[in-house]
Amino acid sequence: MIFPNIRNLREDSDKTQNELANYLNIKQTTYSKYELGKINIPIEVFIKLADYYHVSVDYLLGRTSNKEANK
Repeated sequence: MIFPNIRNLREDSDKTQNELANYLNIKQTTYSKYELGKINIPIEVFIKLADYYHVSVDYLLGRTSNKEANK
């Protein structure tokens, strides 16, 4: 499953896949596969990404358009 908000947030923040992969302690190729929807993203990764970007997990999942983590 593809989650476009993950890629959009990365690009809007001017971050590379490699930078995010380092933050998540994974390989860049793994991160790329997350963005392309080729492999499932573990919930722990969703949580770390939500914390990193200060957004809700629901926003990352595309369940809301509200980026704020506490709303």
